This record gives sequence, C-alpha cells and structure tokens, in this order.
Amino acid sequence: MKIPRAWASATRWLGTWALAAAGLWLPRLLLNAATASTTKTVCGKPVVTGKIYGGTDAPEQRWPWQISLLYQKRHICGGALIDHFWVVSAAHCFQKSRNPSDYKVLLGYNQLQKPTGQSLQMTVYRIFVHSDFNKTYFLGSDITLLQLSLSVNFTSHILPVCLMDPSNVLAPGLGCWITGWGMVTEEDFLPKPYKLQQAHVGIIDSHVCKSFFQMPASGRINVPGNMLCAADLLTGKAICQGDSGGPLVCQLNDTWYLAGLSSWSAECRWPIFPSVFTRLTEFTDWIRETQKGSPDPAPELAPPQEKPPVLKDFIISRGPVHMPGSYTSLVCLQAFLLLLASLCTP
Repeated sequence: MKIPRAWASATRWLGTWALAAAGLWLPRLLLNAATASTTKTVCGKPVVTGKIYGGTDAPEQRWPWQISLLYQKRHICGGALIDHFWVVSAAHCFQKSRNPSDYKVLLGYNQLQKPTGQSLQMTVYRIFVHSDFNKTYFLGSDITLLQLSLSVNFTSHILPVCLMDPSNVLAPGLGCWITGWGMVTEEDFLPKPYKLQQAHVGIIDSHVCKSFFQMPASGRINVPGNMLCAADLLTGKAICQGDSGGPLVCQLNDTWYLAGLSSWSAECRWPIFPSVFTRLTEFTDWIRETQKGSPDPAPELAPPQEKPPVLKDFIISRGPVHMPGSYTSLVCLQAFLLLLASLCTP
C-alpha cells in the first residue's frame, strides 16, 4: 500500500519526536523500575565500575551502598545499605549509646561537605547489636543491624550491596575493595571536603593472618573463623580510625558482594598489619532472621525527614579499631619478617 506524501512526512515527524521523547524519558523509566524492583535484582550493580590508609579518592556512584553513621551529628563509622530498610555496621560503633534517636544515616554522599540532590539523611528505627559481641574474644561478632524509619528508594547513587550465601568461600589473594571516610594516617584526618576513599586489597590466608597477631609483643590476639583478613601489605593499604563498620566488597560474576565489615587493625603505620573484618558469610542467617523478626515500621510514625547536612566539624570517634597492647620495634621486626615469608610462600 502506498502512503500519501503528507502522511509519510507526518509519520517521520512523529517518529523523530518519539525517539527524542524516548531518549529523554527512558533513563527515568529505568530508574523508576530499579526503585520498584526487589533488592535481589538491583543489589551490587553500581552505575560506575571500576582515604583509607594508602587509599585514593573514590568516583561518585561507584560505591552506592556506602553510608556514613552519625552519632549526635558527627561521623563516627561507616556501614553498608543491604535493603530498603536495612543498614549493617560494626557493633563497636554503638558502645556509647544504643538509643536510635542518637544516630542518623547518610546515604548518597561522596563528599561529606557537599551533599547533592541525591543525598539522604535517614533516621534509625531500631538497633540490633549481635548478642555475642565482644563476649568470647576481642571484638567477636562485631556486627550491628540498623532498621531505618522509612524505606530507601533506590537510585543510581543509592543502591544496596548483595549478601553472600553462607557457603561462599573467598580464596586467598582475591582482589577486593575497602571504602570509608576514616583517617588517612595515624595522625592525619581526611582533608576537606571529606571525599570518600577507596583502596584495593587482597584477601589474606587465615593462617598467615593469625601469625601476625600471635607474636608475644602483639599480645597474642585471637583471629577466629568468623573474622576475615585483608590488606595490601606491599603498598600499605589498610583500614584506619573512622573506617569502622565500612564495607569490604568483592566482585563475583559482575556483582558486588559484601564480604566483611571493618572491625580492627594495628596502627596505621609501616609495616602494615592485615586489617581484620567481620566475616559476613558467618552472619547471613542472623541478618535474615533479624529482618524477618522485625516488620517494616509504619511510615506515619517516622520522625520528620531532615535535609542532608553539610558536615563542617569532622570528628572521628577513636573507638577500638586498633588492637590493644604496645607496639615496639620488636613487633615491627617480626611483622616485616612475616611479610617477607608470606610473599615468598608459593
């Protein structure tokens, strides 16, 4: 059938308009679809792919699950978004108080002094500190779940990280990433405007890690199976004060998974010791059971949502991110010898 010339012209115009409209609205439709999707379908999929001690500035949107935990309006720890209502962090971040009203959660931040239109400040509804925290060994079961007062809408700047199945095993040497707004050295705070830091680290064999902390001068601290060690011992990348509770994430099959939470370390000085993390696969069942046992709060009961703040006073809580005991030249010598031995091991 032959189409009249005028109708063909109109059709071409309509087609051009439709393409332009699709280009304008398709990103929004996709974003709305992501917002409405379940956590399982969107977790661990940041838009951007590829200063913690020895770290570098993190690009915006690369780590959209990263949160800043505020205690009385000051950054004290990091954490990770894992669901619409749920954030996970370290238990030792809540030793000053377990009153939910003392805490706020910042999402969608890259620079703590420069919130954007994508940034959010959320109130905390309930705090679940693991019942075995610090009971049987130093900072054992160092994990806390925060239930937020309102559901978080997922965007390109705010997305959850995936949880691993308890059966997953991370091989030594696997490259992963740590992120946080903690101190850049033992003496130096992160400079303004407080840009999120990232560092590439490797999973460290459990036996090698334990040997670092079994030296007499280090106090013979236990590193049990529900803890995980990682660092870059050659270039000196590790967690430091203010990184507590922050995520250790590993990419498996093009998806980012939460492998650990920053728990404790030696001082941020050379030679670098392994950083110790709460091993998330040991607590996946606890997380799921806790979530099932606490229904979503009614939105009408939530406190008024406040404007995302500009953090002018950046004061990090000097919590127990460091292992106890003194650090002598003997520790440094032993650590250096262990480092050489670990690098020479086939």
